[in-house]
Amino acid sequence: MPRRSLPAAEDHAARFARQREADRTATAEDYVELIADLLREEGEARAVDLSRRMGVSQATVTATIGRLQRDGLVETKPYRGLFLTEAGTELATAAKSRHDLVVRFLIAVGLDAETAEQDAEGLEHHASDEALAAFARFLAKRDDPI
Repeated sequence: MPRRSLPAAEDHAARFARQREADRTATAEDYVELIADLLREEGEARAVDLSRRMGVSQATVTATIGRLQRDGLVETKPYRGLFLTEAGTELATAAKSRHDLVVRFLIAVGLDAETAEQDAEGLEHHASDEALAAFARFLAKRDDPI
């Protein structure tokens, strides 16, 4: 196999910048997606539920919720828990769709459902729009009866 050479410094930096941005938005997407799931399934979303389900401390959840509030994605109501704003709901819907697409793709290429779910948690935030479109085309062709 031929040895790969390093890309130009500017191209290399752009790749890393894209990944850093994906890392930054991944937490917000994971939180709003989980809040939406809790609201749908349990009727409420509380910080303690997020802490337990994400495996992080209550302090981490509190700090993250504060950031999500500043970003206009989440609202809190005294004694009533967490709610998504319209922007938060849109982000949660997009994140869920992307997650489902990645899971379906991974299962289609041979992963078991549990591994696909686990791997999708990381891939969904780092796959480009072009990659996601390719996953969708692959699935559409695969499901298309010829």
